[in-house]
Amino acid sequence: MSEEAIRLVTIGRIFRRRWRLLAIVAVTGALFGFGVSLLFPPKYTASASVLLPGQWEERELLTQAEIATSSAVVDRAAATLRWKGVSGGELRDQVSAKASDGNIIKISGTAESPRRAQQLSDRMAEQFVGFAARITGDDESDAATGPEALRQKVTETNRRISNLADAADPGQTVESVQARTELEKLRTALQEAMKKLDESDRATDKAGMVVMGPAARPTSEAPPTRTQFVAAGALLFFLVAVIGHLAAARSNRRLRGEAEIASALGSAVLGAVDVPGDRTAQGPRSGGPRARIRQVLGLDTRWDLPAPRRSGDEAGRRIRYRRVCARLREKLLAPRRLLVVVPDGDEIARRAADQLVAEAKGDPMLRVVDVSVERPTVPDRDTESGALVVLSAGSWTAGELGGIAEACADGRHEVVGVVVAGAVQDRPARSAGRPAPSAAPALAARGQATGGSG
Repeated sequence: MSEEAIRLVTIGRIFRRRWRLLAIVAVTGALFGFGVSLLFPPKYTASASVLLPGQWEERELLTQAEIATSSAVVDRAAATLRWKGVSGGELRDQVSAKASDGNIIKISGTAESPRRAQQLSDRMAEQFVGFAARITGDDESDAATGPEALRQKVTETNRRISNLADAADPGQTVESVQARTELEKLRTALQEAMKKLDESDRATDKAGMVVMGPAARPTSEAPPTRTQFVAAGALLFFLVAVIGHLAAARSNRRLRGEAEIASALGSAVLGAVDVPGDRTAQGPRSGGPRARIRQVLGLDTRWDLPAPRRSGDEAGRRIRYRRVCARLREKLLAPRRLLVVVPDGDEIARRAADQLVAEAKGDPMLRVVDVSVERPTVPDRDTESGALVVLSAGSWTAGELGGIAEACADGRHEVVGVVVAGAVQDRPARSAGRPAPSAAPALAARGQATGGSG
């Protein structure tokens, strides 16, 4: 199959003709997903929210989210939880944080039980708030010394400015110029002190993070759940089966064209005949458990062949067989005896060969033999004038047909021609109230027109 394998009609054909196999594969995938879910115990996720007051830029919120899951915060949370056999490094894989709208950091913790998940998220939120306050200087000692020291410096500077302003000489002496210069320096120091005080106040406002209540205890499992494992396994196996069919179709090297078949057998195609009925799978028709399993799964029917086209009436099909017989009589000398070679397992070709024998009526004399394509062996030449190969298109590769041609040569049979058989849909039978007209006169007339005999 070349480019046809990737068309939607081909995928639809897979669904129609392999639906049993695909259903069983999907069920197998679901069981596999269920088995995998048993290896992963259920997990539960709880979340706690931390509010960051003040004005924050987006990059600052992202930085705070990274701090919330840092090793320093996780280690502190592990120390307060005191879970047996659980270290901070293991907890780091079970926590996450993300910044959301409204200056909120959402901290999530995952554990094997709802209670542990709730405890983990609450401890992580508490330790994050404490750690953030410590690194921004918003702890108790800094709150007592930082802003107060700045205010004292501002008060002292104001007093010195006032003293210098009172003592300064309003004249242009050296002393008065130096006094005014010192006064300007002190004013600059005052402005810087006030600026630092304002920045400290803004940092204090930002560092005042608040945990927005305890985390809610989860009531359902965190993904992937067991149901998701089962669904994923069924979908994965189903897709693999479909892709496998498409890959097999693209790598199919079976010959379909009459020219390719004739080239592989080293002979000419004498005609194409129709066989009413569905296109069945190639392979020996054998009983037993394996054959029944193949039938249940739909493997006994070829899926990669197009649906059989609608056939004409029986008279039209018989005309094709009679024309092949006429061409054989023209090619052969008396006595006209032929060995009809049919690949073993080709049900369509076998039915076509039987119909060809019936239409030949002994002229030429046809003897049908089934030949295995794995180890082809053709009977030695007796009274036959050659071999006629009957096969169905799209069933055999060039190598398999080449093996049949070599087997004919080993048996001293010249391949005088090839007949290609194809499956067609038979027309529904006419109602009893309207009988079909007799086809015998038409057959006789058409047979004479094409050189065939009745």
